[in-house]
Amino acid sequence: MSDSAYTILIAEDDDSIRHALTDVLTASGYEVLALEEGLAAIHAVRERNFDLALLDVAMPGADGFQVLQVMSEERPGTPVIMLTARGEEEDRVQGLKLGADDYIVKPFSIRELLARIEAVLRRSGIEPEKSRRRLEFDKLVIDMDAFELTVDGKKVPTPPKEMELLY
Repeated sequence: MSDSAYTILIAEDDDSIRHALTDVLTASGYEVLALEEGLAAIHAVRERNFDLALLDVAMPGADGFQVLQVMSEERPGTPVIMLTARGEEEDRVQGLKLGADDYIVKPFSIRELLARIEAVLRRSGIEPEKSRRRLEFDKLVIDMDAFELTVDGKKVPTPPKEMELLY
């Protein structure tokens, strides 16, 4: 991993799996937000950007397919790996058709999961979220790398000191 952490959303209702994933990914240099139910994951997706999401299919509140649907609509391009005990072909096909980048059936190897995460991130071309230095609030976007402020898609000329204060 690079010095800049990728931010990964974990939505998994099984406590032991969620904690193990959090520990392994954190130790591997990722920043992690781990949630145990689908509605909380949907709320998190609407509030912030993630570089990748690991979504369990069977969760309370909203299932992984519902979270994936929201991600596809509101955060297009965010890579998603589905995690599930349901390994039927129909479930895998549904997940992939809804936009998942990969599908892993439980039980799985942590080494294989880490390799798949790295492969999906590499293919996506996404830079780590921290290195982007970009904040989004509804229609306001502060992009410190491009040194641009946009409101409702229109650039707003902003002096450097004000940009830094806003950020």
